[in-house]
Amino acid sequence: MSEIEHFMPLLMQREEEGALTPLLSHGRVHFLWIKYSNLYLVATTLKNANASLVYSFLYKTVEVFSEYFKELEEESIRDNFVIVYELLDELMDFGFPQTTDSKILQEYITQQGNKLETGKSRVPPTVTNAVSWRSEGIKYKKNEVFIDVIESVNLLVNANGSVLLSEIVGTIKLKVFLSGMPELRLGLNDRVLFELTGRNKNKSVELEDVKFHQCVRLSRFDNDRTISFIPPDGDFELMSYRLSTQVKPLIWIESVIEKFSHSRVEIMVKAKGQFKKQSVANGVEISVPVPSDADSPRFKTSVGSAKYVPEKNIVIWSIKSFPGGKEYLMRAHFGLPSVEKEEEEGRPPIGVKFEIPYFTVSGIQVRYMKIIEKSGYQALPWVRYITQSGDYQLRTS
Repeated sequence: MSEIEHFMPLLMQREEEGALTPLLSHGRVHFLWIKYSNLYLVATTLKNANASLVYSFLYKTVEVFSEYFKELEEESIRDNFVIVYELLDELMDFGFPQTTDSKILQEYITQQGNKLETGKSRVPPTVTNAVSWRSEGIKYKKNEVFIDVIESVNLLVNANGSVLLSEIVGTIKLKVFLSGMPELRLGLNDRVLFELTGRNKNKSVELEDVKFHQCVRLSRFDNDRTISFIPPDGDFELMSYRLSTQVKPLIWIESVIEKFSHSRVEIMVKAKGQFKKQSVANGVEISVPVPSDADSPRFKTSVGSAKYVPEKNIVIWSIKSFPGGKEYLMRAHFGLPSVEKEEEEGRPPIGVKFEIPYFTVSGIQVRYMKIIEKSGYQALPWVRYITQSGDYQLRTS
């Protein structure tokens, strides 16, 4: 019996005992695993391996397989067995991660069956280059870079209206259509940089937990906070960051729930946009929990529409466009069964989803994007800012 055959029985046993952990051990063998849709991806080791490296590799494997097969599930693995083996052979050698960039892998592992041409087998020069994430000889008629600064707001407010948790998780994503081997330099209103250069700190942002794509020269960033890199072609995430600052809730929710014994429950929800008047939140969805035994819903909204989702025991109030400074109301009326259910269930919080374009909560700004390429072409950088809801919850009393 091979070692991997011990994994599933061990996992099921731990699950039954309620002692499931991301790392399972059987004798001297350690299983580090992740679950993706209906698949388990498992790495085995006999040593005290670097766990964060192993998990990064497993998630990267999921990313590569998803790029190749569109949907990663049991069926796509069965249908593409040969390619899976080829990819694993390139992704890892003797337990060390190798080429993990799907764009580069697609240059020499294709999904079409290749006829064997002896003497013509060659590895793309990109794999052995210092810049393994970008191929040489890329050409575009129009050279452009699109920069998306996306911030997600995580918020938890208790029933008294006090903010318990508030943080901003940001990512800077790039879409690159540039010829040749350009070097890019990105300038942000980074507080540490402003302090180093003696600038006014008022309009600067203090970034925490900054994580970069492998193309960024870290030594340069550590030295003078310059974000300098040769970008991959197409879409990629340049960096992510976090700010644990107190954020004023962008959409504030107040709710009153009245329960009339054995007959009905009435819910009133007030939503207020607490952001700049010139900004507009799009696709707002407010999820309001209702008792599990409620029925015959009736709604009245000052704007948007409300619908009852009985399988989740919630009412979803949808507002297509929510300008800053505005206040809206929603009333819901439900019938209750004459035999009252035991009041055991706690009341889940109200959840809010939204997206505000042309706006960042943290005030982060792209100050400049310099594009340097030896042929000296002119390129246009375009910047877009978006703020959206992350885990945004308000508890009810």
